Amino acid sequence: MPRFRQLMFAVLSSGTLAGLALFAIQHFTVIPLIESAETYESAAQQSNPGMIHSEEGWQPAKGWQRTSLTALTTILSGIGFASLLFGTVSVTGHRIDALRGALWGLAAFVCFSLAPALGLPPQPPGTAVAGIVQRQVWWIGTVIATAVGLWWLVGPKRAWPLRIAGAICLALPHLIGAPVAAGRNAVPAALIHRFAIASLATTGMFWLLLGAIGGFISSRNEAESP
Repeated sequence: MPRFRQLMFAVLSSGTLAGLALFAIQHFTVIPLIESAETYESAAQQSNPGMIHSEEGWQPAKGWQRTSLTALTTILSGIGFASLLFGTVSVTGHRIDALRGALWGLAAFVCFSLAPALGLPPQPPGTAVAGIVQRQVWWIGTVIATAVGLWWLVGPKRAWPLRIAGAICLALPHLIGAPVAAGRNAVPAALIHRFAIASLATTGMFWLLLGAIGGFISSRNEAESP
């Protein structure tokens, strides 16, 4: 039970701190790009309502409501990702410190963000996208294939057939291909490119920070354990 409490403390602490850091950085880097894209999207919808098909639904009002909700969801997402990351580390039986935790965070970034972005890069509002079901299926398949591929490819004492199978797993989703978007973009290509880079850069920072903080807390907890 003490080990479980230590794990939960590492998850909650690292997820909250990394989530707060991600929110703060994206507030000044990614959010302004989203607001610019929404301006283009609104203009396109007014001039040609049939060009962009956006889902209608409740949206928080701009200002404190949107900011506070974004902060809350980012922190909760951080805690959720931390539970996945350090739960996996705990199941595999690895001991980690800040450096090893950062390496685990880097691997998670490759699985959850970088590999899927090769086929479905982060996109701001106002861009043409494929169907949500097709995107979700391909994203989930890519995450699983990348995680398995990395584990087989770079894990210790792996036989060459297993490493080759890992490389095939890494390439398979991209050989199949991501769903193709239909329609036209209302957002300039330069803005889409900047948004993708900013999103990936801040997400990479989040994963590295999440792993490093959780690894540091885990190593301190182990050092203080009797």
